[in-house]
Amino acid sequence: MSPAALQERRERVFLILAGTFLCAMTLLNVIGITRFVQLGPMALAVGVLPYPLTFLCTDLICELYGKARANFLVSVGLGLNFLILFVLFLGNSIPSVPADAMPPWQIIQLAAPVALPNGEVVESSIGLYQLIYATTSGAVFASMLAYIAAQYCDVQLFHFWKRVTRGKHLWIRNNFSTLMSQMVDSVMVVTVTFGAAYFRGDVTTKALAILVGSNYLFKACVALLDTGPFYLGVHYLRRYLHLEEGSYAAAEHALSSESEASDLEFKN
Repeated sequence: MSPAALQERRERVFLILAGTFLCAMTLLNVIGITRFVQLGPMALAVGVLPYPLTFLCTDLICELYGKARANFLVSVGLGLNFLILFVLFLGNSIPSVPADAMPPWQIIQLAAPVALPNGEVVESSIGLYQLIYATTSGAVFASMLAYIAAQYCDVQLFHFWKRVTRGKHLWIRNNFSTLMSQMVDSVMVVTVTFGAAYFRGDVTTKALAILVGSNYLFKACVALLDTGPFYLGVHYLRRYLHLEEGSYAAAEHALSSESEASDLEFKN
């Protein structure tokens, strides 16, 4: 295979992993806390369901493309979070069309007053977008803070465990980095999202603890279950990308390796 074709293959795999990461992250922000589901003993916001995929993708990118690419992807994801917040704010700031031109499904009639996550209490009716904005904007902000802490933490811990184990024992760096970063994510996203409601007395300490525990239990279980897919992904993708053990598919690592080889040849 020619170097150009191989590089194209490597970039396509990176694009698939990055696209899956960004899709899962965006789903978390879009559907967020719009619905809670009961999954066995766990009470989960639907936005949490695809989120563990982000940690599998960053671990695969760390292993196959190196720390710089993984940090770059996390930074792109952070930028998209800002874009989502900006669009939500813009949609809430622009005046609505006149009432007679508004489609009927854009106004929801309420049977009783409803307290929104931002503390506002609405009666009789509420605009559909107003409801979406109230239930997603705060959650997006909370997920941004948790995202910054957890994803960068995952990348740093992955390479820390890789150094400690000297590149051996994939399961250690995959599980230990994800389990620790998921704890950071679960605590931050729940406490920031429901912190205002908790201090107002709308959410009890027990309910907050259940949400944190459910989030972490779900993410920890998925993290342990993704060890198999992680091993399979690394095994087959290394062969598919023509990578030796300890080498990376990213161009900057390849150039660095070539430079080191040239320096060594010059010294000899």
